[in-house]
Amino acid sequence: MKLKNPFRKKRKSVSIVNLNGMIATGRGLNDAGLAPALEKAFSKKPDAVALVINSPGGSPVQSSLIGARIRRLANEKDIPVYAFVEDLAASGGYWLAASADEIYIDPSSVVGSIGVISTGFGLDQLINKHGIERRVHTAGNSKSMLDPFQPQKDEDIKRLKKLLEDVHQNFKDHISSCRGSKLADRDLFTGEIWVGQRAIDDGLVDGIGHVIPFFKEKFGDKVSFKTFGQKKSILSRFGTKIYGDIGHSIEERAAFARFGM
Repeated sequence: MKLKNPFRKKRKSVSIVNLNGMIATGRGLNDAGLAPALEKAFSKKPDAVALVINSPGGSPVQSSLIGARIRRLANEKDIPVYAFVEDLAASGGYWLAASADEIYIDPSSVVGSIGVISTGFGLDQLINKHGIERRVHTAGNSKSMLDPFQPQKDEDIKRLKKLLEDVHQNFKDHISSCRGSKLADRDLFTGEIWVGQRAIDDGLVDGIGHVIPFFKEKFGDKVSFKTFGQKKSILSRFGTKIYGDIGHSIEERAAFARFGM
């Protein structure tokens, strides 16, 4: 029988949660997929939870759901959360980082892009050139909006911009609430990106730091680490969704490429 030494100091522990890739429903980072990892990370009663982030962003709703879950668990368990950005935490990726109590980056990390974007293609001239007629019938004047096979309509563009502005306001409110007085007194919500020290100067992050050295300096060399992350579905692991996964990989690669990654 092994007896516990009541005078022995408890070894400090840190749960590391990897948040890598695009944020999207179904594939990529999403709340449903991350929930088990986050719940386990906090349930181990660590001294801190570290979010290791490398993401170009993606779905604003999934970003909000994941960020809200992180804050809810942190408050319920009374555990501090630290974010560590690797290459990139842009757009929704920065939303996740801002959900931590403190954010640390590498001198070459890219953060920011606090904005909302909608992209698409216009193919109406292409189908006209080949004699193809687009036929659309709706019940409801706003049912068909921004059809890529029809010329853009001013009312559709106006409606889309209003939607984007609403989502952008939610993003701004989140960052303002999380970072508060740390933010520089200027407009940081233009979609601009920052690298290294500039991000520190404008209050988007708290300093330079890498996850393992940071916690060894904070808790001592004997601190223990346990890593958690979103698991792929069984179907995905066995390759039955290979075409969808290839499409997602291409989209993800293009998202990172926007920031030179």
